[in-house]
Amino acid sequence: MSFAEQLARYDNTAVHMAINSKTAADVERALAKDKLDLDDFQALISPAAETYIELMAQRSMRLTQQRFGKTQQFYIPLYLSNMCSNVCDYCGFSMGNKIRRVTLDMAQLDAELEAIKQLGFDHILLVTGESERKVGMDYFREVLPRIKARFSHVSMEVQPLEQDEYEELISLGLDAVMVYQETYNRHRYAEVHPKGKKRDFDFRLATPERLGEAGIRKMGIGALIGLDEWRSDCFYVAAHLQYLERKYWRSKFSISFPRLRPCEGGFQPKSVMTDKQLVQLICAYRLFNPDVELSLSTRESEHFRNHAIPLGITSMSAFSSTQPGGYADDSTKALEQFEISDERRPEVVAEAVKQAGYQVVWKDWDRVLG
Repeated sequence: MSFAEQLARYDNTAVHMAINSKTAADVERALAKDKLDLDDFQALISPAAETYIELMAQRSMRLTQQRFGKTQQFYIPLYLSNMCSNVCDYCGFSMGNKIRRVTLDMAQLDAELEAIKQLGFDHILLVTGESERKVGMDYFREVLPRIKARFSHVSMEVQPLEQDEYEELISLGLDAVMVYQETYNRHRYAEVHPKGKKRDFDFRLATPERLGEAGIRKMGIGALIGLDEWRSDCFYVAAHLQYLERKYWRSKFSISFPRLRPCEGGFQPKSVMTDKQLVQLICAYRLFNPDVELSLSTRESEHFRNHAIPLGITSMSAFSSTQPGGYADDSTKALEQFEISDERRPEVVAEAVKQAGYQVVWKDWDRVLG
């Protein structure tokens, strides 16, 4: 059974009602268990669990330290292009937005790589808009070996590809792929993706399965929090994770939980998640799955990120630029995908991690040890 078939068995209204009808007894029952199921996860993200966040946080911290130690993996996104052939209402790169479009040439790419190396990073996430004609496999074939020669761990967050294309990129050194469904609500997905190939809900949904068949070392999933009702979307992420881990047990998995940030176009979220609720969600994911990596980006504020370090987070971005060429030349903000919140330099973020009693991991040794 594909995950699309599993997802079709859920009714969005029923899921929403199930989560919001959970009681304190349901939460306590979940917290009393060592191995949680999806029903327990619903209880932990429910309104009823908000009074148990302190207890959840304590258990989440213990579990994370048992599995990952007191470490934080640092990574940095490198935006290769803001070209995009989709209309996505919530994204600054959306085809309809009047911004200057740039795709890094090799000289510009080399300048970015040098600037990033000087910052100390060795784990890099390549990001593009979704434009197969301008930024497709031919471009990836050219840039990936060039980047892999300088960085030990390379991840990508680009348009969904076919299985054979992922297999080729893996052979060129690709370690991980992040692909976010944005929202698991088909109706809402269609509303916010009016034009372009990204409008194909099922092709995007099946991307992690193509990645698993291709043999990727790690894949990241998640929902864009705010596109739809956040509790339901985050429940579907948990269900998706459970499905993928059972089927593709050789791969590692990560979850991100980006909240909508201001961008070109002025899109307003449908559902607003508070900081307290984000803490609740982080802890719920950790209690549900002690082994999944949890990543927190610079979308979140300095204050929140400092306090979230012990709660279950295992990797963080730092000093992110969401514009192509933004590390070698930060003179313009006109090319940004969205506004970041935490603008601290990496050494400052690293010091905050150290002050919290944690060690920064700059280099990912998985390929050496695997």
